[in-house]
Amino acid sequence: MKSKFEMFVINKVKARRQELDISQKELANLMELSIGFVGKIESPKYPSSWNLDHLNKLSEILKCSPKDFLPEKSIKEKK
Repeated sequence: MKSKFEMFVINKVKARRQELDISQKELANLMELSIGFVGKIESPKYPSSWNLDHLNKLSEILKCSPKDFLPEKSIKEKK
């Protein structure tokens, strides 16, 4: 199960990808990853998530700052 923080980051990346009209397949090719991996990241059903190196490369591809994928404040998880 992904944390709220992970889902926040994933949704920010996905929104930016869609804003630029880049498909999962195109992003996977640009990131040198499998399309299945990108699909698993964007699905809440799988534990896969973006790491810091991914976010750095994503910011280059999606023409933004890595900070754009992060929340302003911490996200509290339910206990």
